[in-house]
Amino acid sequence: MSITSCEEEFLERRPTDAISATDALANEDNMQLILDGIHRGLYSQSQTVFPGGDTGRANNHYWVPLGDNLAGDLIHSANANNLSWRSAMQWNEHTQPTSLTTEIFWYHRYNIILHANLLINEIESGTLTETARLKHILGQAYTYRAYAYLSLVQHYGRGYLIGDPASDPGVPILFSSETPFTSQPRSTVQEVYTQIGSDLDAAISSFEGSEPPGVGGAAAKAQLSVDVAQGLKARWALSKGDWATAAEAAAKAREGYALLGEDEWKSGFNSNELSEVIWGSNVIAAETTFFRSYFYLASNTFNGSQVRNNPKIADRRMVDAIPESDYRKDVFLPDAPNSNTSAANGNGGWENNTNPLYETEEEFDAAVAEIKSTYGLTSGHNTHPYMHFKLKNANPGSIDPDDVIYMRASEMYLIEAEAKLMMGDLAGAKEALKPLAEARDEEWSADEFNTEESFFEHIKFQWRLEMWGEGFGYTNHIRWDEGIDHGANGGSGASEVLYQDAFQMDKPSTNDDWIFKIPQAEINANPNLSPSDQN
Repeated sequence: MSITSCEEEFLERRPTDAISATDALANEDNMQLILDGIHRGLYSQSQTVFPGGDTGRANNHYWVPLGDNLAGDLIHSANANNLSWRSAMQWNEHTQPTSLTTEIFWYHRYNIILHANLLINEIESGTLTETARLKHILGQAYTYRAYAYLSLVQHYGRGYLIGDPASDPGVPILFSSETPFTSQPRSTVQEVYTQIGSDLDAAISSFEGSEPPGVGGAAAKAQLSVDVAQGLKARWALSKGDWATAAEAAAKAREGYALLGEDEWKSGFNSNELSEVIWGSNVIAAETTFFRSYFYLASNTFNGSQVRNNPKIADRRMVDAIPESDYRKDVFLPDAPNSNTSAANGNGGWENNTNPLYETEEEFDAAVAEIKSTYGLTSGHNTHPYMHFKLKNANPGSIDPDDVIYMRASEMYLIEAEAKLMMGDLAGAKEALKPLAEARDEEWSADEFNTEESFFEHIKFQWRLEMWGEGFGYTNHIRWDEGIDHGANGGSGASEVLYQDAFQMDKPSTNDDWIFKIPQAEINANPNLSPSDQN
């Protein structure tokens, strides 16, 4: 398998204090350093994680928003292709076996698995005295392995609910932690899911009676916990139709994480210290990725050309459906002037203005200036109708680093509600969604939805709105077996000329392009994979 070994070469590249391979597993402190390397590898540029990585991908900074970029939820308003972000949106990255996106995503996830294996195999060998701290390291290692395999099988395998998991090819399962590595063929989707479930149960068991590292604040939520393991279990179970397990695990995962108030929700989703955050990367200034970051790709406040020249907009069909009483509507600006003369829709600049709110050029320019002043944009930032300000830099108009959030309590409410509805429990589903829905919209009423079908559509709406920009679009589309149609029902606001073939995509059950290509380099290097294994 073409992944990095844990020899000195890797350890010296790991973005933390380097230690020799001989000493890496000698004690808890050194094991924690390896674990910290995995933590930091989630948001570091990939060449710092393994040889052969590329500066064009800063791992989860790219992979998190990619889910909404592929699903057409994070809409591009102009032609910009920094970091192949436009190519990914056009479905010209994950469908190519030699693309950076296909290759680095695969190798990063297997890099996590390698180092999780290293810790698991040593601790489970019984050569070390079991302590509460060692149990926590083991719990994190099992959780990381489950996280990486779930990520891999959901991208490089057919969706569990739309295929035949017992026979559909998944990804290779590896347990080795020492060179020479033994390559493996692809396991089935079912076999990978079974391994994920086993790892999550082992993680939850290991966390019992364990002692977390002595860190606090935003750094504490960069460490994995039993809550993260339960949250991943909820995701895993939901994606495979194990509704009862999904509902139960989601309820456990969110315990103790208070829903955000309005001010917190509108603060930009840039800090692990938000009350809802269960897990996120605490990005430290010394290892920032600058123009490779999540906020460079997805926000409208970062001071980079991808943002200034290409304001990201939300699907206007979703925005227009948000009730006036729902404060989440405030982070989308339907009436923002189109100040970008290079806008894909051809309506940029005062000369092409179509909004009757602006009767004069002075009114148009004043509205642009007010948005820039309100949200801390620079003079070079463009505006566009339906642009968003959900994701915002803590220091808008800068290139400062911000945390990357992976799991929030809101997601767990959504999982529980969907799972209960799938079990035919409409009343239970409404009760599960109620705390979240009422927190966002004081006038929300479950009485509006009298059938399972109507409430399912509402749950999907809540998913799209609450988790917008946080990367859930891709896996949601696969679970719901929904295609993409930017032209339906009045249109999303996306440009067909810009989006090309990605403007309309058939549903995953009939379109294998939803499945990522296996890296050609992996097929070339792994004797157990052949061209016939390619998706």
